[in-house]
Amino acid sequence: MNTQRLMKILLAPIVSEKSTMLADKHEQVAFKVCSTATKDEIKAAVELLFKVEVEAVRVINQAGKQKRFGRTMGRRSDVRKAYVALKAGQEINFSEAA
Repeated sequence: MNTQRLMKILLAPIVSEKSTMLADKHEQVAFKVCSTATKDEIKAAVELLFKVEVEAVRVINQAGKQKRFGRTMGRRSDVRKAYVALKAGQEINFSEAA
């Protein structure tokens, strides 16, 4: 796979209470990913950037909500999320990776 493309796949880690619980219990990490990314590309990108072994990747497309901005109705953008399950003994520490 093209390394230039793999560097653009992962947009940001999702750091929330739910993602922290997933990391502790199930050794999974959540990322916001590019809307055209496939599971194979996400797996390759995580392994390339963080030097860990990936067991499985689950992907969801979260539709943006409609919100009111003053008098006008607006819409938040859609988000594609990836939940990456790491192999046993592997972990990603975002404070060290930065």
